[in-house]
Amino acid sequence: MSIHPLPPPKKPTGLGRLPAGRWFLLVGALAVVTFAAGVIVVMVLISEARALDPRPDVAADLDHLNVVLIVLFALQLAWGIGLGVMVRYTVLKPIRQLTEQVRTVAGGDFDHDLHVNRPAELAELSSHIDSMRARIVTAWRVASDQADELRRSNGDLEQFAYVASHDLQEPLRKVASFTQMLEQRYGTQLDDRAKQYIHYAVDGAKRMQLLINDLLDFSRVGRVTGGKGPVESGAALDRALENLSAAIEDTETTVTRDELPRVNGDQTQLTQLFQNLIENAIKFRSEEPPRVHIGVRRDGDMWEFHCSDNGIGVEAKYADRIFLIFQRLHPRDVYPGTGIGLALCRKIVEYHGGHLWLDGGPDPDAHGAMDTDVRDAMDPDTLGGPDPHAPSGTDPDAHGATFRWTLPVSRGRR
Repeated sequence: MSIHPLPPPKKPTGLGRLPAGRWFLLVGALAVVTFAAGVIVVMVLISEARALDPRPDVAADLDHLNVVLIVLFALQLAWGIGLGVMVRYTVLKPIRQLTEQVRTVAGGDFDHDLHVNRPAELAELSSHIDSMRARIVTAWRVASDQADELRRSNGDLEQFAYVASHDLQEPLRKVASFTQMLEQRYGTQLDDRAKQYIHYAVDGAKRMQLLINDLLDFSRVGRVTGGKGPVESGAALDRALENLSAAIEDTETTVTRDELPRVNGDQTQLTQLFQNLIENAIKFRSEEPPRVHIGVRRDGDMWEFHCSDNGIGVEAKYADRIFLIFQRLHPRDVYPGTGIGLALCRKIVEYHGGHLWLDGGPDPDAHGAMDTDVRDAMDPDTLGGPDPHAPSGTDPDAHGATFRWTLPVSRGRR
């Protein structure tokens, strides 16, 4: 099995820049020079002693000393050569073999065995490393198989959701239309309870149609798309505001914005993202007219957007729950909807390679309370105080909600 190679190793610094073999050669060369110098000095001293014409017994002792020194020098030379050979074949060569094997594995061949026979310490080390390699490869194969199976399963589920949702539209339309026709034709023969039952049936069919449409939108993200490219986020916001023009006019909503940049994405989905967030701000408004601000700042290779409002807010403990599909914090009769909107927004942002979170939530990139520039862009008179009649899930001390998300910077200008 060959997978992506590992990153290159860090370069050694200081004295560690020289390999162990070169250190050994350097130390060995110094030892040879020192040994040769010692031999030369001893021979010179003996020659000078002979030149002094010593007594016969002293000359004999010098001869004996000369023989002993020659034997000692020879033994030292033999031991030095033996030590060099031993270090060469029992340390340096196994280390080089292990290094080459590790380099092969790091190059991407994760099936390559790691094994050296000597010395005992390196043999044990290589055995442990090879055991870790084998476990990692096994875990990687299992994870890879599970990821492939998960991708296939997700693809099947998305296809099923799309087909099922599409095919369910027609029966629901028939249920709603024929139930209404039943009421129109036989309305005079029905009592109030029967009319109430018909109302429940029609309302249920319409809510099911709305739910199916939202499911269709959710299943299309990343599957039915025109592809990503340079997109003017300001233009996407303009389209979203145009789609919401009736709701904005009816609720006297004011929308302000920063100068929005060009990003890398899909314009249709970015329009849907802006539309859902602004529609949420309008839906969950307070007693004051809604005020929404769309801001942005550069953060490295990403643009960080935020959508802030002066609505009822969300408690921090629900910061994760609100992004789950079909999760609702309020009764349906108070705030209508299917509970898919924010889940769809997060899926769109993640499809674009970014993250979406509620300001003050658990995301590590969140910045806590509303930014000063956002607060300044909103009318402080509209921020209001706590609403004693706020529904469950709202923050009684909050001044609206701020959603933040990141999108990649386009390779073009700005």
